This record gives sequence, C-alpha cells and structure tokens, in this order.
Amino acid sequence: MASKDKLLEQLIEPVVQSLDFEFWGLEFGGRGRHTLLRVYIDSDKGITVDDCAQVSRQISALMDVEDPIASEYTLEVSSPGMDRPLFRLEHYQQCAGEQVQIKLRLPYEGQRKFSGLLKGVEEDEVVIQVDDEEFCFPLETIDQARVKPTLNQQKKNQG
Repeated sequence: MASKDKLLEQLIEPVVQSLDFEFWGLEFGGRGRHTLLRVYIDSDKGITVDDCAQVSRQISALMDVEDPIASEYTLEVSSPGMDRPLFRLEHYQQCAGEQVQIKLRLPYEGQRKFSGLLKGVEEDEVVIQVDDEEFCFPLETIDQARVKPTLNQQKKNQG
C-alpha cells in the first residue's frame, strides 16, 4: 500500500469508527486535477445516504485541519456495495466462497487478471480457484480485488 494511502487510512479510520461505522477501506488517486478520495464504510444495519453524508462531513472537517492532500481532490463516502472491493486479509476471509475478480500489480504466468472462486486465506496469501486450478497470491501482489455479485448473493442480502 502506498505511503499516502496508509497515512490517509490512519487519519480517517478512527473518525469512521467513532461514528459507529466499520472503516472498510479507501481508494486514493486519479490523474492531474481529477484526484479522488473514496472512503468505504459499512455497518451490520447497512449504509444510508445520510450515513455517508454524516461521515463525509466529519472527514472533511478532519482533512481541513490535517491537510494531508496538497492538491485539489473530491471526497466520496460510499458503502462497499455488493461488488465490494477487498483491501485486507480479513475481507478476503469474510468473502470466502464468493466469486471474485483479482488484478495483480505484476503479471503472473503472463496474466494480471484472475476471476474465480475465493477459497480463503492461508497465512498472508489469498487463495483463488480458477476453473480446476488453485492460485495463491500474497496480499501485497494484489492491485485490486472485487466480489462479483451473483443472484444468490442478491437474495441473501435481501433476505
């Protein structure tokens, strides 16, 4: 994880937790003047637009005081949603049994994108089954990962 992401996480996570939400993760980046700071929050009760607005106001106040981002940026606060991004080993463990898409920082056997069944975590490695083959990727080699929503997942979330 980039040092800027780590710094932002250290600033923002306690604010989110103080409002009784789970800090799911953040994405920071962009090109030129279009820098985006997206903060994901979660809760057992789900996340509403009002929850996002409340957390956004608190993070904005913190960012105004701490000023960790030198350039202009847009702040978004969001639920991770059904196609939730996975940031931490705990996320991969929680989502074991789900279909996922993983994009690696560098190619493995000539390939950067893998899509398959998330088997779980072994030590600091993420285990994914693609067709009949299992792959283990150390967390630090994964650039992005997301759950692929399925019909069963939608029914489970509605029920």
